[in-house]
Amino acid sequence: MKLPKELDKIERVLIFCLGSLGDTVVALPCFHQIARAFPNAHRYLLSNLPGESKAAPAYAVLKNSGLVEGHLTYPLATRSLSEIFALRRQVRQLRPQVLIDLTPRLSWQHVAQDVAFFRLCGIPYILGAPFSRDARMHRFDDSNGLYEAEVSRLARSIAVLGTIDLNDVANWDLHLTPEEHARAQSALLPLGRRPLISCSVGTKMQAKDWGEDNWRKVLQQLAQSLPDYGLVLVGAPGERAVSDRVAAEWQGRSVNICGSTSPRESAAVLARARLFLGHDSGPMHLAAAVQTRCVAIFSARDYPAVWFPWGNGHEVLYHRTNCSGCQLETCIKQRNKCLTAITPTAVLEAAERLLAHHDQPTHQLHGDIRTKFPIFV
Repeated sequence: MKLPKELDKIERVLIFCLGSLGDTVVALPCFHQIARAFPNAHRYLLSNLPGESKAAPAYAVLKNSGLVEGHLTYPLATRSLSEIFALRRQVRQLRPQVLIDLTPRLSWQHVAQDVAFFRLCGIPYILGAPFSRDARMHRFDDSNGLYEAEVSRLARSIAVLGTIDLNDVANWDLHLTPEEHARAQSALLPLGRRPLISCSVGTKMQAKDWGEDNWRKVLQQLAQSLPDYGLVLVGAPGERAVSDRVAAEWQGRSVNICGSTSPRESAAVLARARLFLGHDSGPMHLAAAVQTRCVAIFSARDYPAVWFPWGNGHEVLYHRTNCSGCQLETCIKQRNKCLTAITPTAVLEAAERLLAHHDQPTHQLHGDIRTKFPIFV
């Protein structure tokens, strides 16, 4: 797509990014690049409201960051003509000169429908729309058996705006405010000055759920080996009860902030932790963004490395099976065999390794991610 000649004279940019907490954090380097490419523009987000109550909306991640200054709501999967025309009216009133597409699409037909709609909204320049299969898919690396990370695919889609250094910590900066840090500090007051372990045991998908009993065993053992540590549980309001139950195994001090802090305040909390334990989830991506080492438990519903936490020094536990890449949200037939292969002992060993090196930086080469289990089994 041809760009306008003078980007610094663009006044209004609309960024199309569907998803929730994790999807938005993964796209952070692209939001930073857009801000650099259009330094004088008013930048707005167009995103959906999550259909799942446990998921945080995208704007909750970007609010106060300076990367966008407002947002419009995209009615996901709607068939209502009134909602479609209402959105068209809102976009036309905004009068964006450029739309940037950071949204994954399964087919070029979906892309074509979106582009046609935005053309009808009067937007002259549309960047990043993934018409080709290569633009929509994650490239496979034969040398290591891993797939391209989603952030790399997104960076390719807007390469016309310049190369993004994904290993530059500044490109993952949420620009947390002093007020957000202060609220995080207040939430952690019950733990005093203890070193922290952070944990998120909830998930919005059954296919990603490692199981309450496994988490109870892990926290019970960690509490015995780390008697001077405090535990903080993070997550959505609907995950508060399960977090309380697993935290009962922690013998020291703990605090459950599920639902009591915003996503950005939770990021400030995670930045104070020496280690994060959790599923493939939004809080995991938040932890990686603020350079907290992660022990991340992955199902094989996605291909390996597409959604792994960015940065070096994380421990990713991923067990590849013959049904990997199934994209199921509920796994009944295979009984979550990719997750049941991951034992509490493996998670504990990973946590011990990372705690031994917690003072080393995480944002280096992505290719050095360690996996407890082989990618191919």
